[in-house]
Amino acid sequence: MTSLQMEKMAGIARLPLLIAGIVVGILLWGSFNWALEMTNTEKFCISCHEMEENVYQEYQETGHFSNRTGVRATCPDCHVPREWIHKVVRKIRATNELYHKLVGTIDTPEKFEANRLELAMHVWKTMKETDSRECRNCHDFDSMDLEKQEPRAADRHEEAMDEGKTCIDCHKGITHHLPEGWEEAARAAGLQD
Repeated sequence: MTSLQMEKMAGIARLPLLIAGIVVGILLWGSFNWALEMTNTEKFCISCHEMEENVYQEYQETGHFSNRTGVRATCPDCHVPREWIHKVVRKIRATNELYHKLVGTIDTPEKFEANRLELAMHVWKTMKETDSRECRNCHDFDSMDLEKQEPRAADRHEEAMDEGKTCIDCHKGITHHLPEGWEEAARAAGLQD
């Protein structure tokens, strides 16, 4: 057998290995994305009693939960980016939340309240850094018709556009209760005018 024939046979022998590698890669990629999406639902978010007992209860009292248009923003809509890379980064950062779940940092309403300001500040800081990216999935200055807004809201939105403000600059506490001392802490952190 010539070396050319041997090379050809070796190439043919590697073909099933290549096909198997592609199939395994697709299955792993699909499984990863499936797991990513399964952890990106409101049902998953409130499966932790800390979330269900605290922030989910107050969220149900807001316009993001129930409103005249029937459009509901769920936990991931506001707290998880849609873009894949940003979503993966957020999921990696969420491992810190899993650690605190395991050690019981906020496992009672009292502990949650004691940590509410720190938790809120972290979310506000992230929203400020991302120009309220998740808010803008539904709300966008370019899509706003200021003529259809209440005069006070229209004035504030126009001011925000002119000054380059982002949603979280004015809309803290729109879905969750504001923690005690939030204004002073946010101002000190540069998150409030």
